[in-house]
Amino acid sequence: MVKVRKLITSNDWSISSREMQDILNSTHDAIIAVNKKGIIILFNTAAERLLGIAAWKAYGEYARDIIPGSRLHCVLESGRPELNQRQEIGDACILTNRVPVRDEDNGIVGAVAVFRDMTEIRQLAEEMTCIKEMKKLLEAIINTSQDVISVVDDQGKIILVNPAYTRLIGMRKDEVMGQPPTIDIRQGESVHLRVMQSMEAVRGVPLKVGPASREVIINAAPLIVDGRLRGSVAMAHDIAEYKFLSAGLNSAHCLMNQGPARYTFNDIVASGSVMRAAVENACRAALTPATVLLAGESGTGKELFAHAIHSASPRQYRRFIRVNCAAIPETLLESELFGYEAGAFSGALKSGKKGLFEEADGGTLFLDEIGEIPPSLQVKLLRVLQEREITRVGGVRAFALDLRIIAATNKNLEEEVRKGNFRKDLFYRISVLPITIPPLRQRRGDLPELSRHLLSKLNREYGRSVQGIADEAAAVLAAYNWPGNVRELENVLGRALINMQFNEYTMLAAHLPPLATGAGVPAECKNPADGSADGRTLAEILAEAERRAIAGVVARYGGNRAEAARHLNISLRSLYYKLEKYGLSGSPV
Repeated sequence: MVKVRKLITSNDWSISSREMQDILNSTHDAIIAVNKKGIIILFNTAAERLLGIAAWKAYGEYARDIIPGSRLHCVLESGRPELNQRQEIGDACILTNRVPVRDEDNGIVGAVAVFRDMTEIRQLAEEMTCIKEMKKLLEAIINTSQDVISVVDDQGKIILVNPAYTRLIGMRKDEVMGQPPTIDIRQGESVHLRVMQSMEAVRGVPLKVGPASREVIINAAPLIVDGRLRGSVAMAHDIAEYKFLSAGLNSAHCLMNQGPARYTFNDIVASGSVMRAAVENACRAALTPATVLLAGESGTGKELFAHAIHSASPRQYRRFIRVNCAAIPETLLESELFGYEAGAFSGALKSGKKGLFEEADGGTLFLDEIGEIPPSLQVKLLRVLQEREITRVGGVRAFALDLRIIAATNKNLEEEVRKGNFRKDLFYRISVLPITIPPLRQRRGDLPELSRHLLSKLNREYGRSVQGIADEAAAVLAAYNWPGNVRELENVLGRALINMQFNEYTMLAAHLPPLATGAGVPAECKNPADGSADGRTLAEILAEAERRAIAGVVARYGGNRAEAARHLNISLRSLYYKLEKYGLSGSPV
């Protein structure tokens, strides 16, 4: 400013000296000076850049004519400085200081404006404000979460824990902040260090943590930003809560479920004629109060049919109670089904207890695995079906009932009757409307639609978005005989879904677990002409071709699995799975 004052008060208005030019043009701030007449005598490079006006056009002109909104003439008139003033010039927002320049006699000889562009600074300030607000919001979310959360940075130091963490672990925040993630572990390996080394998420890791050695289950995942590892985040769950919930469930009646049925006939996939016939019979049975016997192999969907029959019946808004006769110990089965009076046996409740038949009064009782009921109870069950009344254990009074019974079995009850294991009269009572549900191998036409239906269900359960099944995978599924029926199909699809990456949307044959071809096939269903000339099935042929292809590509790349996976257009994880599946070492062969 001393240099500028000398310049303005001197008789020589030239700024051609090299020293003065260097001083004025090297500063980032824009500087404009006018003499006492308001004529521009100084205009540096920063002013040119900010105002978009060449210096040679500005010199000798009045500032008010050249600079929009200039108030240097006002400063000349008032003699008062104007500090930290905002000024809009086009799209730019500038912050300027305007001060008068006085000579030794305190007379005003000119004015100087020093200003800079505040647009970027304002944008940065707004972004910083937004970031601070977002940080506060995220911290509030994390701190109010009931889940136990801890975060470690890329240096392996704890940088964040929430109040739920301190409550569960039993350590103060200041005791763990900045410490390695092993500080709270009493037994087990740090999941933070594991995921940072492997770059992969882990789930369900049991640990003992804190001074009290609390048992927890840990889920953890790496924090990757722009392809760079920035740390890891972990969530812990108290095993004590799971034990408490498990105890609560066990104290409830674990073998029955009261409430409305969950499924309808719309949930049953029936494209083929065999399955459609079974569904049509069930639809007709639903409109009657008759007892229904559902027969079929394990996993064919007998319980699904029972739900659907109840949902389509006039009792659909009443109770639907399920009980697995094979799961209840024989010594307890009678008291569970029929109930008991007070003091009927040692350990009995003083108030007595209703049985499942009474609980289902007005609704439907589903007796699964009815073939497992011991002969001693078959007589009492026959009376319930004939007389529609029961007598509690230890009681003498009969209770009238209004209920519909649906029974299910995977046994051949006619054969059991011939062997003397099941009463003939009871068999005729429960098989008023027998419905046989075909096994999956007899309804292969339903397999594509059934697979899509199950895949949609698994997507919801696993939080995935797999869109379909590739043709080669469908061929493998079609070649299998499914001894476990629909339940096994759902299990296989679920395992395949787990083998897929989150960015994969089509299920390939490589994702499917190994299937024991020909397993569970009755002798009359086997065809020696199936498969190739050596008797192999399609699935075996496809597996052998895949094994040879993988071995050849791995050998071509000298055992480099990453390059082999890239060539095969599959994930590295899928390649490791296939190498293990086919017993390949992954080394050059």
